[in-house]
Amino acid sequence: MTLLFRLIILPILFLLTGPGLLTSTLTTIVAAATDTAAAADANGFSFIFPDSQLDGVREVQPNGQIIHKNETQMMGVGHTFYARPFRFKPSPSGDVFSFSTSFVFGIIPENPLYTFHGMTFAITPSKAVVDASTSQHLGLFNRTNDGNSSNHVVAIELDTFKNLELGDIDNNHIGLDINSIVSVNATPAGFYHDDTGTFENLTLASSQEIRAWIEYDGEKKQLNVTVSPLHLKKPKKPMVSWQKDLTPFLLENMFVGFTSATGVLLQTFYVPAWSFRINGQAEEIDVSSVPPLPVKSKSNKKRMALAIGLSVAGILTISSVFALGMFLYLQRKRKFAEVIERWEVEYGPHRFCYKDLYKATKGFKESELLGKGGFGQVYKGTLPELGAQIAVKKVWHESGQGMKEFVAEIATIGRLRHPNLVRLLGYCRRKDELFLVYDYMPNSSLDNLLFNSNSAMILTWKQRVKIITDVAEALAYLHEEWVEVIIHRDVKASNVLLDAELNAKLGDFGLARFSDNGNEAKTTHLAGTLGYIAPELARKGKATTGTDIFAFGAFCLEVVCGRRPVECKGRNEAVILVDWVLDCWFNGELLKTVDPKLEQELDADEMGLVLKIGLLCSHSVPAVRPSMSQVLKFLKKKEPLPEDFETVLDIREDYSGRLGDSSMSAYFSKIQYDTASAPVTESSFVSSGR
Repeated sequence: MTLLFRLIILPILFLLTGPGLLTSTLTTIVAAATDTAAAADANGFSFIFPDSQLDGVREVQPNGQIIHKNETQMMGVGHTFYARPFRFKPSPSGDVFSFSTSFVFGIIPENPLYTFHGMTFAITPSKAVVDASTSQHLGLFNRTNDGNSSNHVVAIELDTFKNLELGDIDNNHIGLDINSIVSVNATPAGFYHDDTGTFENLTLASSQEIRAWIEYDGEKKQLNVTVSPLHLKKPKKPMVSWQKDLTPFLLENMFVGFTSATGVLLQTFYVPAWSFRINGQAEEIDVSSVPPLPVKSKSNKKRMALAIGLSVAGILTISSVFALGMFLYLQRKRKFAEVIERWEVEYGPHRFCYKDLYKATKGFKESELLGKGGFGQVYKGTLPELGAQIAVKKVWHESGQGMKEFVAEIATIGRLRHPNLVRLLGYCRRKDELFLVYDYMPNSSLDNLLFNSNSAMILTWKQRVKIITDVAEALAYLHEEWVEVIIHRDVKASNVLLDAELNAKLGDFGLARFSDNGNEAKTTHLAGTLGYIAPELARKGKATTGTDIFAFGAFCLEVVCGRRPVECKGRNEAVILVDWVLDCWFNGELLKTVDPKLEQELDADEMGLVLKIGLLCSHSVPAVRPSMSQVLKFLKKKEPLPEDFETVLDIREDYSGRLGDSSMSAYFSKIQYDTASAPVTESSFVSSGR
C-alpha cells in the first residue's frame, strides 16, 4: 500500500494540486515558523504564517499554530479566529478600548474576469460563527439573523462583488458592517500618495498581496482604515475615517479573526501575516518575511510533465477502477447539473444550488408536496445549512432571452420587503426547470381554509377582516410605496398564504409586471383567474393598478361570503359573486350574502362596510374604483365611504353593444363559452408564456 501511494497516488496529487495546497490538504496542524511568530500576550499578538489560506474553520493558537478543520469548496465558508478572546471594555457598561490591527491579505479569483464575494476582518462574541451562510453573507450571518441587534458583530468587509440587493457602491470597496451584511458606511478601495495627496484605486482581488491597517480611537470614537500595496509604506492619510462609537455593539470580551465565503464562483483568500493589539499600536509587519501567494507559475508546467511521466504506469494499472469511479461521478454530476450562464453572475445572491433544494425537499418526494397550481408544483423543504423551512415551487420555463428577463425580474421582486408579502428568497434553474424558493407558510393558503370541508379551522370575522386588511396593505405597498409600480395581476384567495399567527401574505408573483406610472403593465398577454378579471382587462389585455383593485374587490366578497367568485350551476349557467351581492344590495338584503358560518358573530355595520368596499372595488367602471390607500382608510374607518356610494353602484358600464347583455354574468359567460382556454374553474386564465 505504501509503495502504491508513493508511485501512483502521490504524483497524481502533486499533479492536480501543486505542493502548497498538498501540504494544506494532508496536514491537520501546521505550526508557524519559530523565528517569525512573536509571543502573544493578553493585549495582542503578531504572527507570520507559512500556511495562510482561509479555507474552512481554523484557529490560531497563542504559539502560532493554525488548526484546520475542513477544505475550501463552492458555497463554502472560511473562518480563522484567534483562540482566546480579548477584553474590549473595562466593564460591560464601559466604553470600548482603542485597538489596532495590521495584516497582509491576498484574494485570488478562480477566473480573473469574474470576481465574487469578498472577506472580512471581524470582531465577534464567539470564534464559532454559528449558522453562518455562504455567498453574500461572507461567512458572518444568514438570512434569518442578518440585521439582528443581538449579533454584536462589527466587521470591516473587503468586498469584490457589487450586490444590488445590499446596495453595494461597486465591486471593489471596503465597508463597515454592524450586525448586518448591509454596510453602514462604504468607500472605494484605494490609497493616498504621501507626496502628491492623490487617491489611487487598489484592486482587492488582484491576486497580489495587500497591506491593511484598521485602527479605532476609543476617545475620539473614530475608526481609520488604510490599505496599500505590500511593499509601499503605510500612507500618512487613511483611506477613510469613520466617526462611529462601537461601544453599543461590542461586548466586554470579544474574539478577532477573518471570515470569507464562496458562492457559484470560487475565490481563494489568504492572510499570511497578522498583528493585533488592544490599547496600543499593532506591531509593524516585516514585509520581507511575508511568504508569497501560491500563484501558479511556469514551473508548475514542468512539475506537471514530471508528474505525468511518473504516474503513467500507475494510471494504466488502475485505469479500470478510475473509469468506473469517473462514470459514477459523472452520473451523479449529471443528476444535479444546473444551467449557469455568465449573465447570471449579477443575480448570484438570489441563486440556490439545485443539490441543496433536492436535499431540502427529500428529492422532491410526493410526501413533501404542498399543492399544485397553474404554474407548477409546490414542495415543502428544510435548508440544510440553516434548518429553516422553505417552500419550493417547481415550474417549467423555456430558456433563452425570455429566461434572462424573467430571472432579472425575479431578482428585483426578491428585493421587496413587506410583512404582508411572501418573501421570495431566490431561484434555481436546471435544464428546462425553474425553481422558486419562498418562505414556508404553515397554515397554507386562504382558499384551503375557506372552502376545504375537511379543514378543522373556521375563520372568525375578526380574522377575516385582518386578512383583508393585510392584503390591502400589501397591494398599497406594490402600487404606491415601492420605487416602481408593481401590478400583481393574480390577486385571489389561493395566492394569499397564512403564517403561524394567521397573518396574511400575498404571494405568487409569477404574473407580476412592472409599470412606470401604474396605467399599463408591460405586457400584451391576458392573464389572471376567471372571476377576478376586470372587464377592461378582458377587452384590452392591459393590466393596470385598477385591474388589481377589481380582483381585490372580488377577493373581499369571497372572504366575507365564503363563496367562490364564479360558481357553475349548469352547462350554460354561471353565478358571478359580484352580480349576486349587487342584486342582494339592490333588494335590501346585503347581509344575506354573509357566510353562514359567521351567524354567531353577526356585526351588521362592519360586515356591511366590507361588502360595500368589495362592491366599490369590483365596479365595472375603472374610474369609480378607489385606490388601495383609500381602501385602507375605509377599512380602518379613518374615512367614510363616498356620500354618493349608492348612486355610484347604480352606474354600471353598458356591455350590450359588445355582448348582447349588460349584466356581469352575461359578460363572464361570454368569456366562458367563447374562449376555449378559459373554463369557469379555479384554473388560471393565462396565455401559454410569460
